[in-house]
Amino acid sequence: MDLHGKHIVLGLTGGVACYKAADLARELIKAGATVQAVMTASAQRFVTPLLMQSLTGRPVATTQWDSSQPNAMAHINLSREADAIVVAPATADFIARLAQGRCDELLSLLCIARPAHRCGLLLAPAMNREMWAHAATQRNVQQVVDDGAVVLGPAAGEQACGEVGDGRMLEPHELRDALIAHFQPKVLRGRRVLITAGPTFEALDPVRGLSNRSSGKMGFALARAAAEAGAQVTLVAGPVHLPTPAGVRRVDVESARQMLDAVLPLAAQHEVFIATAAVADWRPLSAAQAKIKKGAQPGAPAFELTENPDVLATVAALPTPPFCVGFAAETHDIERHAREKLQRKRLKMVVANHGPSTFGRDENQLMLVDAQGTRELPAASKLSLARALVLELAQRLPPQP
Repeated sequence: MDLHGKHIVLGLTGGVACYKAADLARELIKAGATVQAVMTASAQRFVTPLLMQSLTGRPVATTQWDSSQPNAMAHINLSREADAIVVAPATADFIARLAQGRCDELLSLLCIARPAHRCGLLLAPAMNREMWAHAATQRNVQQVVDDGAVVLGPAAGEQACGEVGDGRMLEPHELRDALIAHFQPKVLRGRRVLITAGPTFEALDPVRGLSNRSSGKMGFALARAAAEAGAQVTLVAGPVHLPTPAGVRRVDVESARQMLDAVLPLAAQHEVFIATAAVADWRPLSAAQAKIKKGAQPGAPAFELTENPDVLATVAALPTPPFCVGFAAETHDIERHAREKLQRKRLKMVVANHGPSTFGRDENQLMLVDAQGTRELPAASKLSLARALVLELAQRLPPQP
């Protein structure tokens, strides 16, 4: 219920992507928001007000001349009640109206009338690729951004006209997540954060290898939470099948050595390094070039192992290291092992948990260990814990120059 208590005005303008707005309304309500739909006359040619009323449970606003309003000022009432206005789809024509300050119908009127200091305006463009690329559209988009709007997308892909390119409206779940991010405190604004996530895979032969049970979910949740908090986030991910959080740069690797090779050049460019990845401690001294066949030799094959480089310790030992945070997945004596790791690797903080209880799950329970003491974060979703951890981190970082 990330949008619990939020009241959202959902504006629809005249484009085929109006059908996605119906799903978006459902997504916002499922996330805890109340939704008031506002439709332009052209939007009503694609979907009906009856549909949007059925989904939101509220009569749809369609005109500034609504006599049912006690003061006959729908644009004032709607904008004052809203925590945010989301226009999805936002057509080229509607964006042009906002850029020019025109307000000759209800939706543009309430966008201009909104109290901008507390009611954000988020626009989800949807149009043909040539319309999106046109100089006038790009000029107008830049103008509405300069005036305080947030532009979400567009995405690239197949369009209703049959062409392919930029101009598709983002999917409802992407817009929902963008709105959730809009309301998160921007405690890491301007910070650069480097995160590792997932397991590593150390090849024994072309088809087998050594790995672990890390799903990468905690690291990906942290990447999302840091981006929501305003940070520029780079995520170095081991072999996992998770979607990249919005606004996050992702680098995929497989082995511990590949992770180190990816992280080291990036470390100096980031202020914070959070090592959530479960990096394999050992790898085979040499991997077989062909699949090791069962029964090719008596008994089970023997493998000689060698120690992998310690990615976190290597970064922490740099002449000018970033603020380093380590993760420790333990099976027993969690606090003791976490504090030993904190001191041994000279870290700023260690985030510890009971590994077998959380691998692959969507929930976790964390223990934060630093030089000042120990604090526990009770069981919650990994995203909730990631947001709490970001707030803790922001309090510990040195002031920005």
